[in-house]
Amino acid sequence: MSAEEVRALMSAPGNEHLTWNTPLSEEHAAQLIAACAPAPGARIADFGSGWGELLMRLVEAAPGSTGDGVETDPDAVARGRRLAEERGLADRVRFHGVPAAEYQGDGYDLAVSIGSSHAWPGGTPEALDALRAAVRPGGRVLFGDGFWEREPSPAALEGLGAEADDFGPLLGLVRQAEAAGLRPLQVTVADQREWDLFESAANIGRGERWALANPGHRLHAAVTEAVDARRNGYYGGYRGTLGLAYLVLGA
Repeated sequence: MSAEEVRALMSAPGNEHLTWNTPLSEEHAAQLIAACAPAPGARIADFGSGWGELLMRLVEAAPGSTGDGVETDPDAVARGRRLAEERGLADRVRFHGVPAAEYQGDGYDLAVSIGSSHAWPGGTPEALDALRAAVRPGGRVLFGDGFWEREPSPAALEGLGAEADDFGPLLGLVRQAEAAGLRPLQVTVADQREWDLFESAANIGRGERWALANPGHRLHAAVTEAVDARRNGYYGGYRGTLGLAYLVLGA
């Protein structure tokens, strides 16, 4: 029995119940796109794009615009390319299977990174510096990153497999953006309903649905155990403690 097999069964790219791999509602996504305000013909890059749902929404909002999704997960890239083809965007949205920290493109009108600051060795500060460098003067950055809604308890840290200094307060995240030469135009956070729906649809939901459909499978017990651990970690640990902020920033 392989832990990798269990992770694959519960992974986000194969989860059709997830529109995007982040706590985000349709209304909230529309507000972010409006704040980013991509102009016709804009060049947009999404670092750690996953299957590129938000990138494609941004491209669809701006006639003649193009998007570059930077993503190393081959399953996510395959899903993104399929979605782009289905939506008539295959000639406008491209995926690049390289690490975000190694991507060389610049001069973009908008650079996006949601929940991917770990892709840079220096974490959030390096991610913000890289996004600032990727956009032209006057461009915009959409940055999503974690923060502590309140001081994390031992149960919250255990549920996340995190350390207390992995995140800071929301204002600290805003100050880090400012230190990178970016000015906050809009700051919003995922609300509790967005978090609950995301956790229910993601690993917990996908694993639970699979287990119910495959009661006699050799991985059934392992998947159920993984689901229970994630559920306990969320409801008994980091729910209401870990936040996700979306910063729309001017360069």
